[in-house]
Amino acid sequence: MPDHDSPLLEGLNPAQRDAVSTVDGPVLVVAGAGSGKTRVLTHRTAHLIRDHGVSPFEILAITFTNKSAGEMAQRVSGLVGSAMGDRMWVTTFHKACVRILRRELTRLGYRSGFTIYDAQDSNRLIAQLAKQLGVDDKRLAPRAIQSAISNAKDELIDFETYKQRAGGWPEIQIAEVYEAYQDRLFKANALDFDDLIVKTVELLQLFDPVLEHYQRRFSHLMVDEYQDTNRAQYHLVDLLSGGHGNLMVVGDPQQGIYGFRGATIKNIVDFETDHPDAEVIVLDRNYRSTQTILDAANGVIARGAVKRRAELWTDRGQGAAVVRYHADDEHDEAAFIAEEAEKLRSDGVDFDDIAIFYRTNAQSRVLEDVFIRVGLPYRVIGGVRFYERKEIKDVLAYARVLANPDDDVSVRRIINMPRRGIGDRTIEALDWHARREGVTFLAACRDAEHVQGLAARAVSAVTSFVDLLDLLRTELQQELSTPDLIERIWDHTGYMQELHADRTIEALGREENLRELKSVAQEVQERTGGGLGEAGLGAFLESVTLVSDQDQLEDAEAEEGRVTMMTLHTAKGLEYPVVFLVGLEDGVFPHVRSLSEPLQLDEERRLAYVGMTRAQDRLYLTHADHRTLWGGTSFNPPSRFLEDVPEELVDLRGASRGGSAAKRVRDIEMLEMGGTEFHVGDGVMHTKFGEGRIAALSGEGEKAEATVDFLDHGRKHLMLAYAPLVKVD
Repeated sequence: MPDHDSPLLEGLNPAQRDAVSTVDGPVLVVAGAGSGKTRVLTHRTAHLIRDHGVSPFEILAITFTNKSAGEMAQRVSGLVGSAMGDRMWVTTFHKACVRILRRELTRLGYRSGFTIYDAQDSNRLIAQLAKQLGVDDKRLAPRAIQSAISNAKDELIDFETYKQRAGGWPEIQIAEVYEAYQDRLFKANALDFDDLIVKTVELLQLFDPVLEHYQRRFSHLMVDEYQDTNRAQYHLVDLLSGGHGNLMVVGDPQQGIYGFRGATIKNIVDFETDHPDAEVIVLDRNYRSTQTILDAANGVIARGAVKRRAELWTDRGQGAAVVRYHADDEHDEAAFIAEEAEKLRSDGVDFDDIAIFYRTNAQSRVLEDVFIRVGLPYRVIGGVRFYERKEIKDVLAYARVLANPDDDVSVRRIINMPRRGIGDRTIEALDWHARREGVTFLAACRDAEHVQGLAARAVSAVTSFVDLLDLLRTELQQELSTPDLIERIWDHTGYMQELHADRTIEALGREENLRELKSVAQEVQERTGGGLGEAGLGAFLESVTLVSDQDQLEDAEAEEGRVTMMTLHTAKGLEYPVVFLVGLEDGVFPHVRSLSEPLQLDEERRLAYVGMTRAQDRLYLTHADHRTLWGGTSFNPPSRFLEDVPEELVDLRGASRGGSAAKRVRDIEMLEMGGTEFHVGDGVMHTKFGEGRIAALSGEGEKAEATVDFLDHGRKHLMLAYAPLVKVD
């Protein structure tokens, strides 16, 4: 029964006190977003030690990140003293398993001192084995095999079971590689990341003394973010807690968003079935958001499949209405966000307090372009900026070589991308030849048969690369449009085919990014009238270079903070005073891949709920009439999730009222100061910094600012009212 007499319960709300003081038997804590679950975990741990005499050695608390484990351990130590707190196991699943395996793995025939392979080590080994087994990596990429093996291990499916269940290609080939992979790992005395869980479960299942030891050792087990566990982790928890039954799991089935990683909300949804005597405690008081934001999020999640829910409430007050902006297109959407961010800043909101969440990484590109044009500082979290992503840089490198064959850096980047059997030794030989003959790197490639030290196979590979570039250049000279050229590059090189063969979520994202690059080329062509062939390509590369060169906004902007951009999956666990949730159209969010799959669609709904509940004070939901994304323009209806937000909570806005935000942003690309008109792109002269070119304009009157790229002094942000700028064009 709960005990409410401890000083450690002071300051907790009734539900939190119940969760902390219920220390015996199975406990399910349904912890809604922003409900203070970390405080519950730390106070419960301290309560066990100080008030119930449980030894710190007997407590195992599992979290999902090293950061959260460290923070929890520090907070517990603050409550019970470091001498006691340092003796607990507050750790992640994988770290806990490593500690067990270091002691017990020899029982499975491994030698002591095993090695742990990271994802790159595993991929390298799988690629080697797949090649030896005759697997065509164009049809079935090593990363796709790696993903399938990882998914199997998440379900505790060994290679023998996988082989028995294989129904045809590609499962049969994956099964062969899986078997060879496990054999090679064993011979190398190595485990991959998934094996850390799998082998620990195997030890506990096969050896009763091991199971009994750890069940006695950990008389109390707590697991955070239980909705994000996979089946292997479920079995591990079940085995460790099976002797005493003192298990508390904390989580929220409404926030289960990692199904693509093997996580299943079934673990938390079925907890009461697995433990009929479980005490269920719901933390539904939210300390983060206004009631309006919570009511909007509750409306969306209420249509989901999860029945055990935390109907969130708060005493923070009603708060501002949820703003829903109906944009013309993705540019108008981005311009509205930029405009609104400026207004919020003038009302005292720091840029650091503003976050923009989107469903896929490709959506950041237009946002970045608009923010750069108007001079707003930003950062991209959870991934590199659009023009810095590998697949984008690779395809742009091909385009740059076609425009300038003397660009040695770009030639070296793409000579073996995608893979065509040209290794480092071949590149070194070509580089030596180029230096000796005083020619460009590409010229050395054209002379491959005369390069010393190149085997016939290397000469053939380099010659094929040169022929590919010549083919692309011939097509370009036939007045090919730049968007079509981008597509020819990924087709002729096999780049897109290789991504398609990968069959992973990451590869699908990269495909979408490449199609978005084609969208960029289409927009540049329409905006600049850049023409066809080499002229069009030149205009495109100039436009892209101006954007990608403006990716480090420092000095005064760094002090003032930056607007944060990230995917919704990255946003989990974070909070911001102001949140913009963008791209709310069926086919974008929810993602097109989920529309015909009820389970995936329900996870998309939970993802929307997670995004909405990150907001503390203000929430903006945006959607567009039409959107150019992934290489095509689509006219999708507003997201079905928007229909579930109660109308009385919403402030409707749209591009039809007072002109579109995109038009208003375009208007500030020209400013007048002292009778002189300054435009983005103008050449200017400064008495101190010399010659430069205007990259962005913002503000008005005495607050008008120019962002200028100076030839010798880099980027500077200047107040036009005081900066001695003279136009030179």
